[in-house]
Amino acid sequence: MPSTNMTKDIDILCVGETLIDFIGIQSEAPISATKDYHRYLGGSPTNVAMNMARLGATVEMVASVGNDGFGQYMVSRLEEAGVGLHHLKTCDGLPSTTIFINRTEHTPEFIAYRGADAEITHEQLPNHALERAKIYHTTCFALSRQPARDTIIAKAKIAAASGALLSIDVNFSEKIWPDPKQAQETLAAYCQHGALVKISQDDVDRLLGPGMSHEAVFTYLHGIGATHICFTLGKDGAKLSQKDKPILEVSAFEVEKIMDATGAGDAFWSGYLFAYLKGKTPQKCLESALKMAAIKLQNVGRIPDYALVIADIMNQ
Repeated sequence: MPSTNMTKDIDILCVGETLIDFIGIQSEAPISATKDYHRYLGGSPTNVAMNMARLGATVEMVASVGNDGFGQYMVSRLEEAGVGLHHLKTCDGLPSTTIFINRTEHTPEFIAYRGADAEITHEQLPNHALERAKIYHTTCFALSRQPARDTIIAKAKIAAASGALLSIDVNFSEKIWPDPKQAQETLAAYCQHGALVKISQDDVDRLLGPGMSHEAVFTYLHGIGATHICFTLGKDGAKLSQKDKPILEVSAFEVEKIMDATGAGDAFWSGYLFAYLKGKTPQKCLESALKMAAIKLQNVGRIPDYALVIADIMNQ
């Protein structure tokens, strides 16, 4: 077992997809009718890494990109945000992953062109990095392909044994992972070490099937080892279930005009994890999360630097 005496000087180790999002310019048009796109740095763990770095956290990104112009763009953007790239790999022979997304205030339509993102290997995650991490975060997207899947699961066990909190966004889609049973088994293998889980209604419907009550979802996830479960409810806010504690529900912040929903869940999770790191109460963690999501909904692409407006919550 690795030593747990090393200084925990990495607030969050984000492991998973770094990619290019091409988000449509025409609002509410399906991809078939979208004529123009704008390029953004994307990928759920990458969004969390960028958001957390802008909030002042110490972040390391574990990812693989292609040896191409998109890969160079992603590296430069991560460097600009102050995200640590000691564990980022550039792959020859595979293109950087890209996703085309329509612009909408609802659940986006997307087409993914997978490339280097899944080429995350064991040597990228040495034990000394795992021992330094306070939070080890990943996603279902990242777990959907090999060799990333085996790498992330094996290293999660070591991270948890070293005292890191495991975190996962259950951003499941059958377009990315056609085998929901395999996804359920992989999620259980990850959560068995204790995990903080973010899940949405779309995720539940796709992974576990439509019609499940919130209580049934909480029971299922606690049953496979999750310790904290955040269930995002869109305009209705979010619920938090902690094992053997009353369920906490917080309303969403009002948003006058939704510009784009892409990345709102990642903004939510960034706000939650940042507040969690600061030792805030579950209520304040949810408020921070919902504030970040509200900011993101009002902006296309990245969250602007004024995301620090959550300071009014953090200082309470």
